Amino acid sequence: MDKFDTRSEDDMKIGIIGLGKMGYPLALQLKDRGHTPVAFNRSPEKVDNIKNEGVEGAYTLENLLSKLDIPRIVFMMIPAGEAVDSMIASLSPLLSQGDILIDGGNSHYKDTKKRYAIMKDQGIHYMDVGTSGGVDGARNGACMMVGGDREAVAQVEKALQDLCVENGYAHVGPSGSGHYVKMIHNGIEYGMMQAIGEGFEILSESEYDIDHQQVAKLWQHGSVIRSWLMELTENVFIQHDDQLKDIVGVVNASGEGLWTVEEALERKVPAPAITASLFARYRSQQADTFSGKLLAGLRFQFGGHKMETK
Repeated sequence: MDKFDTRSEDDMKIGIIGLGKMGYPLALQLKDRGHTPVAFNRSPEKVDNIKNEGVEGAYTLENLLSKLDIPRIVFMMIPAGEAVDSMIASLSPLLSQGDILIDGGNSHYKDTKKRYAIMKDQGIHYMDVGTSGGVDGARNGACMMVGGDREAVAQVEKALQDLCVENGYAHVGPSGSGHYVKMIHNGIEYGMMQAIGEGFEILSESEYDIDHQQVAKLWQHGSVIRSWLMELTENVFIQHDDQLKDIVGVVNASGEGLWTVEEALERKVPAPAITASLFARYRSQQADTFSGKLLAGLRFQFGGHKMETK
């Protein structure tokens, strides 16, 4: 740090790539916690927006890296898959030995291990950060599960800890472990959400005129199932009517639940609740299934049961 630099010793300059629903608030939180984020996004409008909030911006990767201290720390918050590989391909020629590249998205841990090996051959530290807490967590304090070499993690640990709630940070192991722990976390999340949905559906079909919002609020105070998910359940009923008539019951599966089930199968670990919740999401995306049509036809064939036709 030169004599003209007024930043504190704890202040870290970190490049943020990706100003989506998670990257944008993370950059703002870094600024609020006394660090210096430099933000880049493929669409320049988002860079313009975050500059208006006091965050330094960059409109090219070259410009981004030129503004960072050595060794440079780059935090990617972009969608898993091809987008990550494409960004790594663009960054690799621009990075130097000792630089640190972090994937904070929901990448598959096996992909992360492959990328780690490639970057290690180039002398670049590659870390994976499983990030939980949603948009609110990204802005006000997240939960982070970190994988990577201890040497690299130690260099960025202070900034990552500052991004997390108290006790919401852990270096869980070597490369891939952060994304692995986050994958299992999301599988558990699938099962918990499915149980909440099924429970409230039974309530809605009961003989009683149950106030769903009241129950969701009640269960947040002293009950065994109190949780942030239950708080969010109450928010859903507050923001919509008690029967959720304006919501279409299509639930997308982003991939982590499937990966958890695949891992369970590979490890021969029974995971019926998580597996059933994944299938429930798939079923929610189907309006009139082929299997349902065939079942109706079969019941008519053997028992003469009513079969509705178009």
